[in-house]
Amino acid sequence: MDTTEDSALPRFVELAWGLNEVGRRGPKRGLTLAEILDAAIELADEDGVAALSMARVAKRLGFTTMSLYRYVESKDELLELIADRVIGTPPEIPSDLPWRTGLEVWARAEYDALMRHRWWLRLPISGAPLGPNNMAWLETALGCLAPTPLPEALKVQVALNVSVHVIGRARFTADLVVDAESDNYAAILPRLIDPVRFPALTAALAGDAFAADDVDWEDADFRFALGLLLDGVERIVSCYESGSAAEDAGSDN
Repeated sequence: MDTTEDSALPRFVELAWGLNEVGRRGPKRGLTLAEILDAAIELADEDGVAALSMARVAKRLGFTTMSLYRYVESKDELLELIADRVIGTPPEIPSDLPWRTGLEVWARAEYDALMRHRWWLRLPISGAPLGPNNMAWLETALGCLAPTPLPEALKVQVALNVSVHVIGRARFTADLVVDAESDNYAAILPRLIDPVRFPALTAALAGDAFAADDVDWEDADFRFALGLLLDGVERIVSCYESGSAAEDAGSDN
């Protein structure tokens, strides 16, 4: 792999970071890349990303489709650009917050950002995100972990795995059928399961595991699963703080 400074960046990365000027020979009333991306996001919010096209974006802006190609070369490039733009900037995490609290705030903000634009969850993941907003989110997560004694590589692993968890939970929640949740689920299952064949599930139903009226299942599930993940991270941090992780690493050599 060529890692020299002369390596060519993908065009969408140059556009996202403002390293490639576009539209110089555009129509008389010039467009900006930001206007194109915002129009595309509006259309995706309205009708889903599957219905998004260069022609529809051009029509929304009052331009011809060909004029858009002076700025964005293809729909694939457009999707790469809006995938970064739509998540916006990360939350500001106070530097005096404990690392775990900061990551919890960060994870919740990412989840909320994705759920505001659920079509994002339908986009293919073709590689590591390289846009400026994604980098800002990663920077914020690493900032939360900065006070910990974790090695830098492990901090990156933690940040990426928390993000993967958030994306997975958002995908799961977005795909849930509302009518199959909580009370409805509890009403249907007794008609389907045999207590002899499913004794543990029968016990869960008898204990009202699926029928808590006062539980916000989406929020409770998110916090519960995130808590389990961060419990594991906290254990690793404690090991490094006590020096046991370094001792274990040394004994392996």
